[in-house]
Amino acid sequence: MSESRTARTTRKTLETDVSVHIMLDGTGVAAVDTGVGFFDHLLTSFAHHALVDLELTVAGDLAVDDHHTVEDASLTLGDAFGQALGDRAGLTRFGSASVPMDEALATCALDVGGRPHAVVDLALVTPYIGNLTTQNLPHALESLAQNAGWTMHLHSAGQNDHHVAEAAFKALAVALRQAIAIDDRRMGVASTKGVVT
Repeated sequence: MSESRTARTTRKTLETDVSVHIMLDGTGVAAVDTGVGFFDHLLTSFAHHALVDLELTVAGDLAVDDHHTVEDASLTLGDAFGQALGDRAGLTRFGSASVPMDEALATCALDVGGRPHAVVDLALVTPYIGNLTTQNLPHALESLAQNAGWTMHLHSAGQNDHHVAEAAFKALAVALRQAIAIDDRRMGVASTKGVVT
């Protein structure tokens, strides 16, 4: 990975040991191993469509359940994005996307300017997708946005929970790719206040 707009973050507790390396100006290459197969799939798809290179590993207490693993991976990934975005100067800042996946449709509106807030509405009905507890998905996305300093409005609905979840991560990825793009005409941060928080 190049060292341009990159970050390495770790989080180690009695419940998890997380390591993240991201490069914002990547090609979408991902190596993800959380021990939660469907979550790995979602993060890999997210990196691919955001064109962000991602290395993420978690050794978590999966003998308990997947909550700590999913939560701490999301918190640490959010920290990495926050660091990689730096002072956020020159960013396009805003992005939005609507992404269909068969019968499911997800929409995301995103502001990466440093104001943490998340509104997540995923129409999930089954308790699990593979070995991922679906209840953990909204919390994971909220944790990511809060630690990254994003305002995120993300909605996804459909009849198949796999599609609903995957469309949500793809919509976030497409919106993120727009928002973190460098605007060559932008001097400083994209705010009339001169600061983005």
